[in-house]
Order: sequence, then structure tokens, then C-alpha cells
Amino acid sequence: MVAKLDDAARAALPDTLPQWRVVEGRDAIARSFRFADFTEAWGFMSRVALLAEKQDHHPEWSNVWNRVEILLSTHDAGGLSERDVALARAIDRLLG
Repeated sequence: MVAKLDDAARAALPDTLPQWRVVEGRDAIARSFRFADFTEAWGFMSRVALLAEKQDHHPEWSNVWNRVEILLSTHDAGGLSERDVALARAIDRLLG
């Protein structure tokens, strides 16, 4: 079983992941991304998919043309876990 984030880790989220937002009523974090066009957005999604598969932790996401929305929550934990934080950090590193 994967454990939910403790109170200290939750309080640190704005500093740990400043571009991610906590999703009210969902116990999740989310981030929106914009790219020059669909091809760039799709390429980003492909890179995220490889990260997610490697971590065995898969995001909820959507794509419309140059926009990608990613939501992270650990279903096995019933909310946010360190797996979400780790994947969000890895996604952020993709963008340099």
C-alpha cells in the first residue's frame, strides 16, 4: 500500500512544486502546459509517458492542440503520495 503525503510534505508543496496547484476536492496536483503547436505538445506527452511507465505511475491528462493538462494522484493511496511528487519533479525536469 502506498502512503498518502503527511501534513509536512503537503505544506511544502508550494515550495517543492511551485508551478503545480493543489486540486480542491480531489487530493491531487495539476499543472497546465502550453507549447508552440500540437507536434510539440505531443512530443512532450510522449516523453512524459516514458517517465510514467518507468515509474509505474500514470497521470490523468488531456491534450487539445498546443495545451496539455496533467493531474497526478495516487489511486492506491486514495490521494497524493510521494509518487506524485516524484513524477511531477521528473516532468518539470523535462522542461529544463
